[in-house]
Amino acid sequence: MSVTLSLKVVPGASRNHIAGWLDTRLKLRVTAAPEKGKANKAVIRLLAAALGLPDSSISLVSGSNSVIKTVRIAGLTEAEVMARLDGANR
Repeated sequence: MSVTLSLKVVPGASRNHIAGWLDTRLKLRVTAAPEKGKANKAVIRLLAAALGLPDSSISLVSGSNSVIKTVRIAGLTEAEVMARLDGANR
């Protein structure tokens, strides 16, 4: 069981947070710079914390060098992911 999620990432932000939905993409802001994978790691940590999962449950599928990324989330259904993200975004 896994869910694929499309993201728009803003690196170098003032704080790490989930900014909400832009159509079908979840917008995330991370403080990490977009260098040497730092922002990608920050995205995984932020999503894992918001979803209550270990970092290892989230993998980057595409977009390692782009602000548009796709991640795979293992261990939750789509409904569980959406419910947890809704709760984290309040």
